[in-house]
Amino acid sequence: MNARSFKRRTLSLLLLAAGLAAGPALAQGDRFPSKAIKILIGFTAGGSTDVPFRVLAENASKILGQPVIIENKPGAGGVLPAQMMQSAPADGYTLAQVPLPVFRLPYTQKINWDPVADLQYVIGLAGYSFGLVVPADSPIKTMQEYIAYAKAHPGQLTYGTPGALTTLHLTMENIAMQSGITLNHIPYKGNSESLQAVIGNHVMSVADTPGWGPYVEQGRLRLLSTWGDKRSSKFPDAPTLKEVGINLVQTSPFGLVVPKGTDPKVAQVLHDAFKKAMEMPNYKESLAKFDMETYYMDSAAYRKYAVDTMKTEKAIIEKLGLAR
Repeated sequence: MNARSFKRRTLSLLLLAAGLAAGPALAQGDRFPSKAIKILIGFTAGGSTDVPFRVLAENASKILGQPVIIENKPGAGGVLPAQMMQSAPADGYTLAQVPLPVFRLPYTQKINWDPVADLQYVIGLAGYSFGLVVPADSPIKTMQEYIAYAKAHPGQLTYGTPGALTTLHLTMENIAMQSGITLNHIPYKGNSESLQAVIGNHVMSVADTPGWGPYVEQGRLRLLSTWGDKRSSKFPDAPTLKEVGINLVQTSPFGLVVPKGTDPKVAQVLHDAFKKAMEMPNYKESLAKFDMETYYMDSAAYRKYAVDTMKTEKAIIEKLGLAR
């Protein structure tokens, strides 16, 4: 056998070996799923995260032909499911919801994993709804007046949130940064406490999810702005931040990830199934009950969102002096 023939035979054997090695993974992807799939979410049952997710899971189970089970893992600001992905098998049968607080973890505490590099992004699903309210008898009637008051009274305009380092807290500081104002943050232990504080005029404003909705409808609170890409269907009179000159959309998007190293073919099956599931009317209706909307991102766009959000969160955390 001459040298050229030997090289050709060696190359053929190497290609054959590579094909055999790849075969089982591809075959596994073709059969996927063959058993129940579970989704870990970081919040309690019955809330604005859990209820729509159960509708989504039911839709996806019909598409995939296997049960899709929701497991609640509340606590730590919703970040536990992403952390659990670090030890979960990379087989596509365990997914996790990733809320915004995951992307600020490396800057506020010591962790041994990276939210971008150590998670495999499958699909962006939806986003929460937020807004800024003041008491109905407040002299501040618009978002422009809110900013003007803060400029005239640096550090005196107070706002409440459900807690420090929440998305609401950091978004308000982002608004302040863009507007060139200094606000006075008053953290509370939860939504109900902060809302009662603003109703009782103990704080001048509150940033929150639509727990303020009934009070706005009753005329006890005034909604200055909502933070989505477009106006709220329930409160169409309130402008978005963009409409008042603040280049910011905060719907706190969330989606699904799998452990790093999951077969891309398996991840694609999951993406396609959940995309169909999120487009079904019953899922959109379940979101609408909480004034939420779908916020679709494919795998590449969702990962890019994660990269960009890590940078934004780092800047805000450092500005607040809260970096570890």
